[in-house]
Amino acid sequence: MAERPGLRCGTVAIVGRPNVGKSTLLNALVGQKLAITSRRPQTTRHRLAGVVTREDAQYVFVDTPGFQTRHRGALNRMLNRRVREALESVDVVMFVVAAGEFGPEDRAVVALLPRGVPVVLVVNKSDLRAAPAAMLPFLREVSQAFAFAAVVPVSAAKRKNLGRLLDAVAPLLPEQPPLFEADALTDASERFLAAEFIREKLFRMLGEEVPYGSAVVIEKFEQRGTLRRIHAAIVVAKEGHKAIVIGAGGEKLKAIASAARRDLEALFGGKVFLEVWVKVRAGWTEDEAAIRALMDAP
Repeated sequence: MAERPGLRCGTVAIVGRPNVGKSTLLNALVGQKLAITSRRPQTTRHRLAGVVTREDAQYVFVDTPGFQTRHRGALNRMLNRRVREALESVDVVMFVVAAGEFGPEDRAVVALLPRGVPVVLVVNKSDLRAAPAAMLPFLREVSQAFAFAAVVPVSAAKRKNLGRLLDAVAPLLPEQPPLFEADALTDASERFLAAEFIREKLFRMLGEEVPYGSAVVIEKFEQRGTLRRIHAAIVVAKEGHKAIVIGAGGEKLKAIASAARRDLEALFGGKVFLEVWVKVRAGWTEDEAAIRALMDAP
């Protein structure tokens, strides 16, 4: 990989409370759906890097789980630890808030922000405000909570002002050779992405309780040419959840698999044969050993 004098490169953690649009922002910056999204908290569970390379800089954006203050179970404790760990080893932090919303959960994330690392305040969903002037009191309030290196309003969903955000982050990165090839998009494996895309459908297509007690394990991943054969197990925490995931006559499970397959074919650029079944592992969300085993399985 040829070195370019003056190139800046580094890791950028994307942090914030649940449902402020962190994963949507990552996808918008990369220009490709990598991180799964839904309107429900706790959708993101894993560290996922998205790579953006420009002439002057290479950004390695790290998506993190939303920091939880409402729920205290073992799974949420582990997710919160992952947020803290992500903040320990990055060059820049992007703290994401939703425009016009800055409450106790946001302030809990502010308390985690490292003092020795530049932090950029990203005000997402700024297009939903009636007028730019309506943002000024809100921006003053949030800016008083921390010494931010920059403040950038954006709309991740509409991909607005992302160039300005990249411009604000670039000078904060260290000057060093790139970490990835120029055409790289992520450090995640296809196996990992397959598990995540299936799990996204659980969050989008099932009721309130079931997705939080579910995980996806890829038990076999084979590729021949452009055809990928993927065998995946959906693991649920309760026997009653198994019937919900399968649905009457297996229709719900079939719909989940079909939706995931279509997304994976678009991502991989080839045909996907996807076989999915459901397993019960009672109480896994309260067993830290089981959580680690299932979350790191892909």
